[in-house]
Amino acid sequence: MDTQYTFKKKERLSLQREIDGLFNHGAAFISYPLRIVYLKQKSLSGEMVSVLISVPKRKIKLAVNRNRLKRLIREAYRINKISLIKHCEEKESGFLIAFLFIGNELFGLKEIEEAMKKALVILKEK
Repeated sequence: MDTQYTFKKKERLSLQREIDGLFNHGAAFISYPLRIVYLKQKSLSGEMVSVLISVPKRKIKLAVNRNRLKRLIREAYRINKISLIKHCEEKESGFLIAFLFIGNELFGLKEIEEAMKKALVILKEK
């Protein structure tokens, strides 16, 4: 099995201090249906890129649908993250990233993956 296509717990943004710093000092852009908040800094866990995924209850009422969207966002990131990680290794930098769902209806993997690819290209340019 190829380990570069995994999404391990260490890659998830979970420290409250890092999350607060991300939302207080980070920049943001939109790749519909995702809003991406990012901060150029390595994670305290030692990973180049740490990710937070959120689907608000205000937008998507049913927990089943929220969980499905979170799975789709995680899957789209997992498949496409390699180019961003290689870019960070070359530049010897890192990112804290939050992917926030801002759509009002359910989306399929195709739409989420297109938004994810666009977002990762924009992040590499930053």
